[in-house]
Amino acid sequence: MTPKILIIGASGQIGSELTQKLRSIHGAENVIASDISYNNVELVNSGIFERVDAQDYTSVKICIEKYQINTIYLMAAMLSATGEKFPRKAWDLNMDSLFHVLNLAKEGFIKKVFWPSSIAVFGPTTPKENTPQYTIMEPSTVYGITKQVGERWCEYYHKQYGVDVRSLRYPGIISWKTMPGGGTTDYAVEIYHKAIAEKKYECFLSEETELPMMFMDDAIKATIDIMDAKKDDVKIKSSYNLSAVSFTPREIAESIQKHIPEFTISYNPDFRQKIADSWPKSIDDSRARDDWNWKHAFSLDDITNEMLTNLKAKAEQTV
Repeated sequence: MTPKILIIGASGQIGSELTQKLRSIHGAENVIASDISYNNVELVNSGIFERVDAQDYTSVKICIEKYQINTIYLMAAMLSATGEKFPRKAWDLNMDSLFHVLNLAKEGFIKKVFWPSSIAVFGPTTPKENTPQYTIMEPSTVYGITKQVGERWCEYYHKQYGVDVRSLRYPGIISWKTMPGGGTTDYAVEIYHKAIAEKKYECFLSEETELPMMFMDDAIKATIDIMDAKKDDVKIKSSYNLSAVSFTPREIAESIQKHIPEFTISYNPDFRQKIADSWPKSIDDSRARDDWNWKHAFSLDDITNEMLTNLKAKAEQTV
């Protein structure tokens, strides 16, 4: 089956880079980017782009039929920190969009679905160290609640209707190409921008807040790997734990200081600290590594080198 791919929420942090990678693999004509707005000019101009409202079933269906889509990556979502400000909007966006895509798959309009979950499905009662694939999940944010419920619906649609839906529990994602979109782990992107621009950063989490993180290249690779895996190898139909590295704000600052010795960091925890405290420190993703051979490539120092090198080059181009 030749992939004819639709990415919903393609203008977001992960969606924009996923779109470009998939176009390099399958050809621009086979990867349709969509979002609710045209704000990402580079994405709009780089290939086929359609305005699609993820909460509008008809809007999604029309696009699927127009381009004969057989694979959907549903990347549209309201993230953790923003979701706490707008809980009902977060619930409606995150759940309506998933139901529309699952039902379109159930009805035979599409053959394969990717839907991202998150470490936000875990909560304060979850084991913090090497959080297992199957464990207590009592999420304390609206975002986490929508992801936990979404996992259950994904598994249900697979068992009841045979829908081929695949999912990963993303940790915090770090990228130099796109700015973060309102998540609790955003500090790990902001800190690199501030290190270059101001040589200092005030962190909204405490210095010893350890969280699972991942470089964008690894996240994109994992997403494509699970979608390319044989159907029988994808044994977990809710969502797979996914991990690369875990670190604290202090450790990321120390990594930056290897390149920028004068860089300083201060700490002023805000409402996001409570969210971070409810999440795991490290993740056991052995099932992903065993089932479909997942491997990450970037350590913390690798991430720092990539971030600083590329952000410096980007800044020089804009001068």
